[in-house]
Amino acid sequence: MSARMERREFITLLGGAAVAWPLAARAQQPTPVVGVLAAPALQPLRDQITAFRRGMNQSGYIEGQNVTVEYRWAEGHYDRLPPMAHELIARGAVVIVALAPAAAAAAKAATGTIPIVFVIGADPVELGLVRSLNQPGGNITGVNFLINALGGKRLQLIRELVPTANAIGLLVNPNAPGTDLDRQEAEKVAATIGQKIVALSASSERDFEEVFTTIVRERIGALIVSPDALFTSRREQLVALAGRYAVPTIYHLREAAVAGGLMSYGTSITDAHRLAGTYAGRILKGERPDQLPVQQSTRFELVINLKTAKALGLSVPDKLHALADEVIE
Repeated sequence: MSARMERREFITLLGGAAVAWPLAARAQQPTPVVGVLAAPALQPLRDQITAFRRGMNQSGYIEGQNVTVEYRWAEGHYDRLPPMAHELIARGAVVIVALAPAAAAAAKAATGTIPIVFVIGADPVELGLVRSLNQPGGNITGVNFLINALGGKRLQLIRELVPTANAIGLLVNPNAPGTDLDRQEAEKVAATIGQKIVALSASSERDFEEVFTTIVRERIGALIVSPDALFTSRREQLVALAGRYAVPTIYHLREAAVAGGLMSYGTSITDAHRLAGTYAGRILKGERPDQLPVQQSTRFELVINLKTAKALGLSVPDKLHALADEVIE
């Protein structure tokens, strides 16, 4: 047996044993361990992690002083999440904070006893993570920032800015939980307003170039980027490609517009991560996840990058300008 296989079996055995440890026994550790299981990469979530720490601070926990935080970053590769979840269990995490639906699903599959706090944009009831928002049940609760049901609204906004587009593309990751909901919302609105919409798939960054060459070849006039850990992790690459191919694009994250994207619309995921930090702290103090209702972050923000609009030869209508929460000049 190779050393690598021995190590893998050891981690698996240790992880299985850790599942059986009661929370009270784990809490005997001098410094409790909080595990962060993230589907995206670190760089795009730096502001959100700062907000998460601020939330824990509000509950009385300071990383490196009275709590240890272990981070695992899947960088949009969902197959990495299950073994990472077991690594956190083996490390002795007393709470697992799952960032993105795929991370929440992996954490839930890995343990039915360790408390889990998720931060996701999709409906946690529809995904089967919780029984209901008010009574989540089991060992899992968290924050829903309602970003996956906004595909229709993003379609309306990009159409307002590019009214001459005969077809508008919708970039989705077919492997991502919650993708169907975002596409359904966009298609519903498209049928209502008579807009042709074309679904474009990318399951890895290697697919991005082909997506944009397809957009140009098929004369697709604009693009909506659906919420997904892969697209969040590679947002600067997507922004650069949209600029190179001159494709007007709307994203779900403010940070994409700040990085040079045309516009973004979504809820504040920074505030959602702060709320998750407060929940992690409350659980460390002894509260049970089944007694903590799923919180919903409903601070919506529209950001428009005027510099990018000008580079694309687009004029921002006064109505859209007035609706913007932030305009980057």
